[in-house]
Order: sequence, then C-alpha cells, then structure tokens
Amino acid sequence: MIIHTDINDLNILNPILTIGVFDGVHLGHQRVLDRLKEIALEKGGESVIVTLWPHPRLVLDKDVELLRLLNNIEEKKYLLSKTNVDHLIIIPFTKEFSQLSACDFIEEYLVKKIKVKHLVVGFNHQFGKDRKAGFEFLNDCAQKYGFSIERLDAKLVNDDKVSSTKIREFLMKGDLDIANKYLGYEYFISGNVVEGNQIGRKIGFPTANIKIPEPYKQVPKDGVYAVRVQLNSDSYFGMLNIGSRPTIEPQPGLKNIEVHILNFDQKIYNQTITVSFVKRIRDEKKFNGIEELTNQLSLDKIEISKIFNI
Repeated sequence: MIIHTDINDLNILNPILTIGVFDGVHLGHQRVLDRLKEIALEKGGESVIVTLWPHPRLVLDKDVELLRLLNNIEEKKYLLSKTNVDHLIIIPFTKEFSQLSACDFIEEYLVKKIKVKHLVVGFNHQFGKDRKAGFEFLNDCAQKYGFSIERLDAKLVNDDKVSSTKIREFLMKGDLDIANKYLGYEYFISGNVVEGNQIGRKIGFPTANIKIPEPYKQVPKDGVYAVRVQLNSDSYFGMLNIGSRPTIEPQPGLKNIEVHILNFDQKIYNQTITVSFVKRIRDEKKFNGIEELTNQLSLDKIEISKIFNI
C-alpha cells in the first residue's frame, strides 16, 4: 500500500475510491474494502482509501475530553496496509479545511486532484461540514461530475450492524469477546514502558507499566486480561491489569495499565510495547492484603496459562 500525504500530482490509474474515518478497521470497513478491491479489479483500476487526520474534534476542540478512538494514525496505517488496498491518501484536517463545504471538497479533492472514477461507501456514510452530506447528496454529485457510486448494506454479526461506536461501547462494558468478533481481530493498544514502584517484582509478579501517549485512545474496562505481548520483533503471553490498584496503591480516578509478561524477566523501560486483548478474566478487586492478592494472581496466572496452552 502506498501512503500519500500530499495529493498534488497524484498518478493513480482509474481510481476506485472510498472515504471515511475507518476507526478500528472493523468487519464493516473490511467489507467495504473487499468490494473496493473487487471493483478495481473488474474495472482495471487501483483501489484508494481517503481519510482525514487529525480527527476533526481534536482540531476543532469539540468535547475533546470525551473523544475516544480505537486507533491512532499509525495503528490505522498498519491495519489498512493489511487489507492490500493499493493507496491510502491522508488529507491533513485543519481549521481552514473544516470550512470547506461537502460540494467543494468533492470537486476540489475527489474530482480534480484524485480524479475519482467510482466511489464505494458504507450504509451510514455521511461527511462534510456538520456531516450533513449523505448518500443522496453523493449520488447527485456523481451524476454532476461523471463518476459512478455504490452503497453497501451494513455488515451484520449476530443480526447486529457492526460499527465503531458499538465496539467502543463493548470495550467499555468489558464485552471483549463481542468487541473482538466485530473487529475481526484482537483489540490492541501500544504505549511506552515507564518505571513503577516495583511492588509487583517484590511479590513475584514484575509488571511493565504502560503509558499510552494518546489521551483519546479507547482503553477496555478495568479488570484482568489474558493478552499477547509484542516487544520489538518478539512475542510473549501476559496477564494485564487495568485499574486503580485498590489493594496496594489506591489511586481513584487514575487508570493504570500494567502487564506481567509470562516467562520473562528483563527491564524494558522506555521501550514501546503492544498488547492484544485475548480474554477478560475478572474484575479488578480490592483484597485483604498482599498475601491474598498474591494468591489470586497465582490463580490468574494458572488460568491464563491454560488459555494459551503453556
């Protein structure tokens, strides 16, 4: 996949295009992208994704403290690259750009610069200023500017429409199995390993404390999880806790993310780590002292080892 951040002087053959945020690159998005590639093959063209970054709410400062996204831009690039689409065009979103009408955007960007030949959109696609431009508007534009358009029905899982909003809700409720089913992969987060208070090491469960650089990144519900761990080019299994450390160091309102990597005992401060959530084991709980906590961690480790068959 070729990534473009400058759309001047593009040279894309017969562009077959889709446009959207693609937060999560979930099964619904994947259905659109599969159809995009299919049409590109039929028409002898190249498949193209157009997305905007940063997220408009980050630029326009609209309820930023409430914004939660499944992906940052690097994660989105990674997930989209796995779909084997030919091109990803990232249009920088600025306050000036936000003033463009949907009509101007289509004419100036899709028609004149990208030279769209065919547009594929999802069932609930809306875009433009205040997201007022829906399929009927796009259909009128297609006729005006001479490109064709196709809208796909919603992707259903268990008779439910897949959407990024629902996946975020499942993660917040702790419904990890359903969230992963809608995504089509295991939800993951990446962050930097920072130094903690070493209490985990003292009780036999050293942890890597993960600091996520993006405040808008969606973090699953507090609790204990079986996870896969990616560190550099190496993969491990781990048990991860999200919460306020109520037994050892209560910090109400402050969310900590720490992972005990199984069969691993290295200091990895200041390194980037990625954890993929496989299964939610239990809620975070306040125990009656260190001994009770340690006993429960031993039981958690046994259960997680069984999950990974190690």
